[in-house]
Amino acid sequence: MKILYSFSIHLYHAAIRTASLFNPKAKLWVEGRRNIFQKIASELKPSTNGSQLIWFHCASLGEFEQGRTVMEKLKKQDPEIKILLTFFSPSGYEIRKNYEGADYVLYLPIGTRHNAERFVKLIKPKAVFFVKYEFWFNYLNELKNQKVPVYLISGIFREDQYFFKWYSRWFREQLNRFTHFYLQDEESKKLLNSIGYTNITVSGDTRFDRVFEIAENVKSISLIEKFKQDKQLLVAGSTWEEDEKIISDLKFHASGFKLIIVPHEIDESHIQLIESIFIPILRNGLKDGEGAGRACLRYSQADDKNITTASVLIIDNIGMLSSIYQYASIAYVGGGFGKGIHNILEPAAFGLPVIFGPNYNKFTEAIELIQAGGAFSFSSRDELKNIFNFLKAPAALKKTSEISKSYVSSRIGATDKILKSISLQKNKEIIN
Repeated sequence: MKILYSFSIHLYHAAIRTASLFNPKAKLWVEGRRNIFQKIASELKPSTNGSQLIWFHCASLGEFEQGRTVMEKLKKQDPEIKILLTFFSPSGYEIRKNYEGADYVLYLPIGTRHNAERFVKLIKPKAVFFVKYEFWFNYLNELKNQKVPVYLISGIFREDQYFFKWYSRWFREQLNRFTHFYLQDEESKKLLNSIGYTNITVSGDTRFDRVFEIAENVKSISLIEKFKQDKQLLVAGSTWEEDEKIISDLKFHASGFKLIIVPHEIDESHIQLIESIFIPILRNGLKDGEGAGRACLRYSQADDKNITTASVLIIDNIGMLSSIYQYASIAYVGGGFGKGIHNILEPAAFGLPVIFGPNYNKFTEAIELIQAGGAFSFSSRDELKNIFNFLKAPAALKKTSEISKSYVSSRIGATDKILKSISLQKNKEIIN
């Protein structure tokens, strides 16, 4: 199995190098790792004050948000600590490469045995935090050899993972490299218990801490306020083409709503696609002189005047979505007709009922929020219309909003549980 695992890493590397010839994201993945060890050696200067380095690894942007609260609180407790943040995916690195909460932000070298040995010996970490489900076995093995404590935070396990299959013996052995597992839920704990692991704390999901913090410290956006005026607002976040087409069937403007679309991809072709969907709908059936009040506007082209006459606002930049939710009445979260829904906790933290498509079953928070009555899933246009019509009623909107906000606020605290458990607050065991 070890040989097969190593072969699969080399095969993946070869495949992504080939894909980089025509895929921009794959190209970033390859170019970001070019001369990676020279970059590491030049950036990680030897400490002159005896400060220790803590390594956090995240697959992409979502995992970064889960690790962020731990990084920031750790740094606040001891500003002398140096934090190295690595990403596997360009979608995480390219957006957070200038993140001020870390001293160094880098791509993770491809996980061969040779690279793992070289990387760990070069950075000399005093502790390592992997986020959610990052299991790089050659790195884990080398960290174990170097006697470096390794923690999995916001970890989650499912029965269909290879750890719990008939061929899982070798994979299970790799879990021995973790010092402690900090898990999101009891089900994950039961699964690990079933294969003999007891070094577990159910601490919860650190994303709740992060989204609660965002909601508590959100800043106003003048242009969004001018766009909304005194209307109700539907915010559709992280949308894909299928989401945008199905939202277009809602008669939101006839119901006194305005719409903000924050697409997952903001390339020119996608923005033009959104415009081609909504502009004809907004024009259809209008009387002479009403067209100005039904405009579809890009945020990059908005000003104090034209934004007041728009009904649909397209956000054609990255980084605004979480702040925009403060103005919404209802949130629609995209991805439910693809690989899976995007972040529903951000809108829930602002006390919004959340709507999404049918592909949500791998997301515990979606299942729980539906059960609580703060989220709604649909599979057809008619179902979406029924949900929207239900939530338009003031009493229903108020009740579902309260449920969402309470759901998030009742689950904060995972970051403090983790740091307290590993004794960082008092005796700093992992860095001495």
